[in-house]
Amino acid sequence: MPEIGRLLTAMVTPLTPEGAVDYEQAKRLALALLDSGSDGAVVSGTTGETPTLTDEEKVRLFREIKAAVGERGAVVAGTGNYNTAESIELSREAERAGVDALLLTVPYYNKPPQEGLYRHFQAIAEATALPCILYNIPGRTGVNMAADTTIRLSRVPNIVGVKEASGNFEQIAAIIDGADEGFRVWSGNDGDTLHILALGGYGVICVVSHLAGLQMKEMITRFLAGEVEEAARIHLRLLPLMTSLMTLSSNPIPIKCALNQVGFRVGGLRLPLCEPDQATLDKIAAEVARHKIDLPVRV
Repeated sequence: MPEIGRLLTAMVTPLTPEGAVDYEQAKRLALALLDSGSDGAVVSGTTGETPTLTDEEKVRLFREIKAAVGERGAVVAGTGNYNTAESIELSREAERAGVDALLLTVPYYNKPPQEGLYRHFQAIAEATALPCILYNIPGRTGVNMAADTTIRLSRVPNIVGVKEASGNFEQIAAIIDGADEGFRVWSGNDGDTLHILALGGYGVICVVSHLAGLQMKEMITRFLAGEVEEAARIHLRLLPLMTSLMTLSSNPIPIKCALNQVGFRVGGLRLPLCEPDQATLDKIAAEVARHKIDLPVRV
């Protein structure tokens, strides 16, 4: 399997003032993320407003961003939803578009049983040659994928890891301990990254790395080098920013506001997401202003 990277940014989808996908700015953003520490980008994930994108927009994003990035970094395509057949078709389209891996979210809304989750992911993985990363985020999907299910899925040859955003460290530890050798656990919550690394996890699929990618990369590198105290200092410094981006409004509202604030224009949001009130904007701006910004600004 190709190297995917320890630090992946869950990339926003830039929009034009009219609300169309801004493909040129998306390519600029992907390259800027690589320049500021990211090993790759997840395209059309939650942070990319995937529920509001058409399949045609997604596939074009996959194709154009991968063409721009080339071999400099990984492009991971968000192709999973609650419909197995649709997920298979979009995954095949993403593979034809040239992406490096797939991100497959636990099906949301209809709350399938654990056996249904297993069969859903197995079916998608068997329909593609690409590496597949599972995504467990019960706070959004309404269902938690149990450790036993993730461990079973780790036996599927091209299911290579999981983005774990459950916040359940006992569960995450069980996955790390019980999964097949080489199966990787990425943190799905920025603030959990250091904790998951300490349990033996691999990295993070990250939001704050839009702004502080070099700092997140340094935190991971320091920890892996045994410089735990320095890694902890970086974590503590960034934690208020991580928290603000996740709690002041629904993701990706704060990170889009922050990117616009620092001068990297990514436009607005598609309904049902909308801009925050002025008080929230001021809080986002105040927190962002406290931090060093690693992203090279390209308007």
